[in-house]
Amino acid sequence: QVQLVESGGGLVQPGGSLRLSCAVSGNNFNIYFMGWYRQAPGKQRELVATISSGFSTNYADSVKGRFTISRDNAKNTVYLQMNSLKPEDTAVYYCNSGGSRNWPGDSWGQGTQVTVSS
Repeated sequence: QVQLVESGGGLVQPGGSLRLSCAVSGNNFNIYFMGWYRQAPGKQRELVATISSGFSTNYADSVKGRFTISRDNAKNTVYLQMNSLKPEDTAVYYCNSGGSRNWPGDSWGQGTQVTVSS
C-alpha cells in the first residue's frame, strides 16, 4: 500500500512562491507516474502537473511557465515549485501516484491548502 504525505502549503501573497513536497512510502517509487492535482471550493479536482518515471513532464495550461514539477527518486519525493502565484491558484493540492500523463492513479495524499491572498 502506497502512502503519500504532502507538505509545504500555506498563505502567500499574489506574486509569491511556495514549494510543495510529497513523500511517498513503499517500494518502486522510481517507476511510478506522479502528479499534482488541485481542487478549489465548488469546483472539480483538476490536473496541475504530472511527471513520468523518465522525468517527462506535463502541465495544465493555467500553470505553464509558473509551476515546475520535479522528483527525487533517492528520497521518494515529488515536488511542485509554484512561482508568480495568483488568487485563482487557491485550492487544496493533492499528490497522486500510479496514474498517467493526463489521468490520476488510485493513490492520493491527504491534501495541503494553498491560499493566495493579500
